[in-house]
Amino acid sequence: MQSTVARLSRIAPELPVADLRAALMYYRQRLGFEVAMEMPDGEYAIVERDGVAIHLFRDDRNRSPIGMHIFTPDIDELYREFQSRGALFSQQIERKPWGNREFRIEDEFGNELKFTEPLAED
Repeated sequence: MQSTVARLSRIAPELPVADLRAALMYYRQRLGFEVAMEMPDGEYAIVERDGVAIHLFRDDRNRSPIGMHIFTPDIDELYREFQSRGALFSQQIERKPWGNREFRIEDEFGNELKFTEPLAED
């Protein structure tokens, strides 16, 4: 009898933010995300761009910031777009020892988004 393996389909990280309104403005204006859902109580929202969803929740408990990788085949274009929008870079484009190229952006609450272009196949 053959066993089946459960398949994963998406990930939707949750990021703590001290001010949900400010976070939504930053993700919309600086990173080009759209607000997909916002709870009426102002405690939780989801932003999306190109099928990537990030959940934001208001947090008064000073949780540690989150770091995550978001993969793109267009790192140079994305970098220029974010520069023109005034994003807060914590690292310029660098080639990593394992071959990927990446840059990093921080939101206003210390969460770090690492935009990564996978190593090109030769």
